[in-house]
Amino acid sequence: MSTTVEAGATAPSKHLGMRKNGKQWHAPRTAFRPGSGLTSFEKRAKERAERAMMKVKEKELKDEKEAERQRRITALKEKRAAKEEKERYEKMAEKMHKKRVERLKRKEKRNKLINS
Repeated sequence: MSTTVEAGATAPSKHLGMRKNGKQWHAPRTAFRPGSGLTSFEKRAKERAERAMMKVKEKELKDEKEAERQRRITALKEKRAAKEEKERYEKMAEKMHKKRVERLKRKEKRNKLINS
């Protein structure tokens, strides 16, 4: 008795009978209605506007991120260049007098300002 009660509980409430093509294991199909998925022009226009706004916001965020990345890269390059220049002057200071190295520094700084 318990088996019939369990079988009745698991079976669907509406019995459709045998399928015509014999493929009972497939899910039941519904009628094809091509117009059922259409949306109104206002709704499509609203979705397009929302998508455009989202793209603009994404572009802003992307540009901010890229600007931050470029800022870090330039800061790193400047830091490395300053370090190299400092090492070069230290090397020169080992061979030359301190005042002559300072004179060369000032001269090079003037040339940099003129050339760039």
